[in-house]
Amino acid sequence: MADRICLGAITGSFGVRGEVRLKSFCAEPSALGDYGALSSEDGTQSYTVSITRPVKGGFAAKLSGVTTKEAADALRGVRLYAPRDVLPALPDDEFYHTDLIGLTVFDTGGAQIGRVHAVLNHGASDILEVRPQAGGNTVLLPFTRQAVPTVDLASGRIIADPPEGIFEDEDAG
Repeated sequence: MADRICLGAITGSFGVRGEVRLKSFCAEPSALGDYGALSSEDGTQSYTVSITRPVKGGFAAKLSGVTTKEAADALRGVRLYAPRDVLPALPDDEFYHTDLIGLTVFDTGGAQIGRVHAVLNHGASDILEVRPQAGGNTVLLPFTRQAVPTVDLASGRIIADPPEGIFEDEDAG
């Protein structure tokens, strides 16, 4: 999957003429249709995306080969991927979420504290969901320069300076 990046997801049909409702994961949400044909996660389906208009929670769009409401409904939940090589290069301080997932997280003293399980964004900023090395519940680590001063993709590691107590064992208190 490292050679493909998820750009959006189909959240259902829109209207009765085969349009779909799309949620964009692009930095510029309306750019979803600018990267050529997008494919399903397993790569078996490919669609040319034409954004038709903004709608609540995303965009209405036409997908090549989808002409009925029933066909659009059947695609609910499908994530759309583009080849990495058609996407713009990112500045040094920006990352594709897929590149962060699986990185090992170390504290500033060099101790391994966990591994990135997911990257979440609920509006304000990105949050890393980290599975602690010691086990237990995942920890939500703000993905800010203060809490995560170093991301080294080449080495597959993140250096974190987490807020006090965030990785403490719940039973220790």
